[in-house]
Amino acid sequence: MSLEVYTGATPNGWKITVMIEELLEAGIDLGHVDVHQLSLSDGDQFTEDFMKINPNQKIPAIVHNGTSIIESCAILHYLGETFPTTLFPNDDRRWQVIPWLYWQAANIGPIFGNKLSYTRYIRDATDLERRHPIERFGKEASRLIGVMDYQLAKHPYLCGDHFTVADIATWCWIRSYKWVKVDITMKPRVVDWLERVRNRPGVERGISFGVPKAEIDSFSKERRESYMKDGGIIASNSELNSDV
Repeated sequence: MSLEVYTGATPNGWKITVMIEELLEAGIDLGHVDVHQLSLSDGDQFTEDFMKINPNQKIPAIVHNGTSIIESCAILHYLGETFPTTLFPNDDRRWQVIPWLYWQAANIGPIFGNKLSYTRYIRDATDLERRHPIERFGKEASRLIGVMDYQLAKHPYLCGDHFTVADIATWCWIRSYKWVKVDITMKPRVVDWLERVRNRPGVERGISFGVPKAEIDSFSKERRESYMKDGGIIASNSELNSDV
């Protein structure tokens, strides 16, 4: 068996490294695993070799025993089904997990991503032009935090009593709430969940990918400046391709 992982130090990228570490923590034999770090600022995602794996030119992607899988939540789904654990139940309980996994893909990811872009990265728009999307995405992000709080009032994790792929997918975005400038502190249950997940050994190892150990939870000034620079390039309309 061989598992090739193509990823980077981003929320979507960390989903996969966390999942791998959580599977290992559960005692799963994944076979030979190679994790390849792609530099988005250098354009590694646009190379012909990577496009053969993911024509959509995004990380993460995996190749497992010759089969390419793209999209972070689809990868979590695939790994969960291929290597059954409580992370992805293989009975009817999976339908308590699957909707919340794709809830993250359709809601938390795009909303937090857009809020982050307009708050931190986009510089080819005036403050006035950025004001409406910042408010719009900020309010929707707060609403989504409320949805999480509603779920967490019923059980310790999003889908019940067990930590699942839905928690992995969502946590990897929510953990950056300060950088995104979304206040989650008005929902203590969400804050507690954030800490509960962070304390898992597999999670800690997973988010260590691509980041010095001292900066797992708090980026240095230099790294913040680097992310601002690289994010500004990626978010700029002038740098945005309209074709492959």
